[in-house]
Amino acid sequence: MVVTIAAEDRAEQILDLYSWLSDEPELRGHVHIREAAALPGALGPVADGLQVALGAGGAVASLASVVIAWLRTRGGEIGVTLSRSEDETRVEVTAKGVKALDLAGTQALTAHLVQALRDTRSDDDG
Repeated sequence: MVVTIAAEDRAEQILDLYSWLSDEPELRGHVHIREAAALPGALGPVADGLQVALGAGGAVASLASVVIAWLRTRGGEIGVTLSRSEDETRVEVTAKGVKALDLAGTQALTAHLVQALRDTRSDDDG
């Protein structure tokens, strides 16, 4: 799973989400920072996304839940895109879209994300 963030301070937000995801027991050790080549004049590469290796079980649900919880703590215009690969279905969630959700809305959004992400795996599951 590739996780990208659209925000002004993207690299900082990626590192923060990485911390949140790495704290989740089902995801610990399965989240890695993707880096882009260093820009001219920069001291080194910059974080441009996250790579999450999802195994069996509830890892997809954990990923969706953490992303939604993390977005609820964000201010400003920020969006997270989840995709299996560059060529497959992408799901985007924004901070603006989750802030006003009540418990039922949050649960429905989490279930929707899980279903969408699992649908992209249907050919792999047999």
